[in-house]
Amino acid sequence: MSEGSKRQSTESTLGMDQEISRRDFMNATLLASGGALLGGLTPYQALAQMGKDNWTGYGGVGDYAQSNGNTYEVITAGHQIRDLVFANPPQDAVDTGEVFDFVVVGGGLSGLAAAHYCRQKAPQAKCLVLENHPIFGGEAKQNEFIVDGRRLVANQGSDHFSTPRPGTPVADLYASIGVPAPKFEYQSWEGPSPEVPVGHSFEHIRPPFGVYFGASFGQSPGVWVIDPWTKQLEGAPIPTAMRAELVKYRATGAAQTPGQGERGQRPHELDAITMEQHMMQTLGLSQDTIRKCLTPGPGDGLGIGPDVLSAYAFGFGGEVFGEAVPNSAHAATDRTQSFAGGNGGFARHIVKMLLPAAISGPATLEGVSNGQVNFNELDKTGQSTRIRLGCTVVRVEHEGTAEKSDFVRITYTHSGKVYRLKARAAVMAGGGWTTKHIVIDMPSLQRTAYEQFHRSPCMLVNIALRNWRFLYKLGISGAFWPGGFGEYGSVRKVPTFSTRDKTMGPDLPAVMTIKVLFCKPGLSMVDQQTLGRAELLSTPYIDYERKVREQLTEQFARSGFDAKRDIAGIILNRWGHAYCSPQPGYFFGKDGQPAPREILRQTPFGRIAFANTDLVGADHIGAMFEGQRAVTQLLDRI
Repeated sequence: MSEGSKRQSTESTLGMDQEISRRDFMNATLLASGGALLGGLTPYQALAQMGKDNWTGYGGVGDYAQSNGNTYEVITAGHQIRDLVFANPPQDAVDTGEVFDFVVVGGGLSGLAAAHYCRQKAPQAKCLVLENHPIFGGEAKQNEFIVDGRRLVANQGSDHFSTPRPGTPVADLYASIGVPAPKFEYQSWEGPSPEVPVGHSFEHIRPPFGVYFGASFGQSPGVWVIDPWTKQLEGAPIPTAMRAELVKYRATGAAQTPGQGERGQRPHELDAITMEQHMMQTLGLSQDTIRKCLTPGPGDGLGIGPDVLSAYAFGFGGEVFGEAVPNSAHAATDRTQSFAGGNGGFARHIVKMLLPAAISGPATLEGVSNGQVNFNELDKTGQSTRIRLGCTVVRVEHEGTAEKSDFVRITYTHSGKVYRLKARAAVMAGGGWTTKHIVIDMPSLQRTAYEQFHRSPCMLVNIALRNWRFLYKLGISGAFWPGGFGEYGSVRKVPTFSTRDKTMGPDLPAVMTIKVLFCKPGLSMVDQQTLGRAELLSTPYIDYERKVREQLTEQFARSGFDAKRDIAGIILNRWGHAYCSPQPGYFFGKDGQPAPREILRQTPFGRIAFANTDLVGADHIGAMFEGQRAVTQLLDRI
């Protein structure tokens, strides 16, 4: 058989010829050669040469079908901002003549929370939210599939939350947008097969789970270890000393992980070193063990590995080969909750509260989860709150000096045209990587602070499966594969209010979500993030699809997985700046200088205040409270 015939046979076996998993317009030449066409190009040139369709791939169905991850248009506009295309005022900008009390730049959770708080505290104020994606939510959005008559929903990014305790500010915030504090009810088990534990989110992987040791551990074929901690890692193809380190770390690491008490006693000391240094100095782990088995590990929830993250952030992730140590934000507890579309549920509830007609149906958990977005209702003249989609803000500046200005001028692009309007106050609720460029008159103090925020890329891959019996045959609903493509993946139960299908089981369709991070230990944080973004931007959809199919085939073919038969669709959600990754000095500053986030939180710059997760390090709750804080600082300006 010729090499071409062998390749064609392999492609067919992997299901690469199945139309449902890609759009019909995929270029036949690119399908055949993949990334080989991109040799010698920069990531941005490669992106431009691929074009939107070959880069984006399949987007699913429903209201979010045109907005999976950062869209091609958003990436392109972001590069224009970075390249200072709008450093001078555009001469062709159309003045809309509009004047708003508040303009919120960014329609993610921070920006939507800002608009919600503005409505609460200044109900007569006119507020406009400008969002650059085709739908609101930022990283809190969802993907939708239809498989064998079932509607499947999964998160694109921001995923889960903990049930708040009654009477807390978080509980009050949730209640104010119509999300009750009690935990959700989830799908029940269906079928004669004995039930295996299934989590409430794709990161809530309940034991027993599997760990797959593949080529990076010298194994071909790879080796599965199921329920590794009950077995004390018996059968894992790793050195005895490394196994002993991991077992000890799992047993004692939580007690030695900086808790709230220790953080309060020596915060500056912890913030001055990396997680890796803390793990070596205090927990007795070797660097080889950390980088081979615990990367990203404790940094999973922050987008990058422990070798470059502040030790003060230790415990946000905290996995040991997948199992979270106690006190970890990823610990599998009954308080872990997730909407079917992840934290996009919060975004939908805020929009429903602000603009009731914007989502069809009643203002209930079921109604908001299943209603359709009425895009015509988001930006109607006369509404006190408006949300304008597909708008990339490129310039924000005071009219005159910040101290004496009465207005902020805001310039944005929409469908290839440039527009300008005015506001009495502006909340910058987008990421710092663009904010530092578009606030034209920002003082050097704030600009320097923004230079100290570092964002890590991430890709969430949602795979619509016709069944997941190949997992069930191993006795698991999720698995980890250090050194492979991605970090881990799982299926999950979804809340019953979000679906007509109240049951789930291994012979029913489900979504498997895989998390892909770009850790390259040993390099600086900036270099790791830059290289990760370059890969994310320059890789065609078809190449990532092939990696997904190859990875799952390698791992699960022996337990019955057939990529051609079992995969109904694949959606890539690429986030170029997914996580604010706190480096040493992020929380409390260094070299006698204040922490950059505190510089931006302390006081507005004239009529402009700053929000976003950059200022808290992580967490959708923190992002929403930052939006509230920013509005509070500006209320006297309107």
